[in-house]
Amino acid sequence: MGRDLDKERFTEAEFAAFGERVQEQLGMLRELLATPGFGRGPVTVGAELELFLIDGRGRPLPRNSQVRDALDDPRVVLELGRYNLEVNLTPIPLAGEPFERLGAEVQETVTKVDRAVTGGGAVPIGILPTLDAEDFTLGAMSDQNRYRALSRGFRRLRLEPFLVKIEDLELSVEDVILESANTSWQVHMRTPPERFARVFNAAQLAIGPVLAACGNSPFFLGRRLWEETRIALMEEAADDRDVQRRERRDGRVTFGSDWVREGAYELFERYARDYDPVVPELTDGALPHEVPELRLHQGTIWQWNRPVYDPADGGHLRIELRALPAGPSCADMAANTAFLLGLTLSQAERDLTGYRFAQAYQNFYRAAMHGLDAKLSWPGEDAEFEAADLVLRLLPEAREGLLGAGVTPSDADRALDVVAQRTRLRRTGAVWQREALRRFEGDRERLVRRYHELALSGTPVHLWR
Repeated sequence: MGRDLDKERFTEAEFAAFGERVQEQLGMLRELLATPGFGRGPVTVGAELELFLIDGRGRPLPRNSQVRDALDDPRVVLELGRYNLEVNLTPIPLAGEPFERLGAEVQETVTKVDRAVTGGGAVPIGILPTLDAEDFTLGAMSDQNRYRALSRGFRRLRLEPFLVKIEDLELSVEDVILESANTSWQVHMRTPPERFARVFNAAQLAIGPVLAACGNSPFFLGRRLWEETRIALMEEAADDRDVQRRERRDGRVTFGSDWVREGAYELFERYARDYDPVVPELTDGALPHEVPELRLHQGTIWQWNRPVYDPADGGHLRIELRALPAGPSCADMAANTAFLLGLTLSQAERDLTGYRFAQAYQNFYRAAMHGLDAKLSWPGEDAEFEAADLVLRLLPEAREGLLGAGVTPSDADRALDVVAQRTRLRRTGAVWQREALRRFEGDRERLVRRYHELALSGTPVHLWR
């Protein structure tokens, strides 16, 4: 879904033809993944950062196309809401000093976007606290065929309104525009096919304690909700399961419902079997290994950790880790990446078959709800831990995972120390936002303006005043 489409309306015949091509290309992908030597190469890491544009008061600013055009930077693309932009960062080797390089590019690009916003700025934050109901009209959607087609595709499947229920918040909306309230820091890690199942399962296990340490969206529509409200909001605002699809276990945005047993193909096959197409653009003249319809379909299913097949350079697999929030600072995002990748790599070396998937599932949602106060379980341990204690116990394992992948000790230590200090002080972005809102006596605009100032400084959130 990273490119625009030629049109926004599709016929039922095009939906049918698209479904047939997805099935054909699924077989092609299976052959590719089974080819000896496929996908071999150094482990690389990349990331996508979604941003909010704000005006001088701290309110959402619907000018993403003007800002993108002014920047003329191929790394910057439009997102669903007119007040959203996405920055695609340069993939780099995991070995060496990836987190210093990643943090530097984040700082450079966010600053560049911020300076291009006349009369306002750009902020990396999970959910912008100043969003109000009037910011979610159809007119708030970016002027691109792909987003209008996505909206039509969802309405074709879901005859009922989208229902959002989070704590005491209840909303009924007719469109997917609520997805524009959520901005993420999405990390990609290249993974060889033979290692995919172990690494993917390890990522499912690791994301619970990592998410607990980096919550950054405690507010939505003026209400205090989860530490990472974005998790619940994304799942409910794009759930295509209406009266005709309630038997399907997983929504369109999902954590999943079981460990991967065999490999990446297992997930691609599940996506093709269980989910109806929503954007059936047909591509003519593609090479067999490009499988464009299958990749487009997979791009409309947003599992929190999901497989990505990329045909570039002979083809390879990546795991896209989608659950981290945007922000608060470049240092925090680099640190969160180090913790998640290191813990994933370290846990990929252990046998998870004795640990029930339901426990990893429970960890994820408890972390999203309660942050560092969540009660989490862990393989090999009989008792539950407070998330803050578990995070501190797991940081050395994350370090070993990074060093084993060739990350220099100084880069690993610098990044993981940010997580350690944030955890010891219990100063996540969500905590800072709640404290700031109290100090500013409920003034959400003042909160956003102060957050913007500190986020652009590059200083990690546990040192913010």
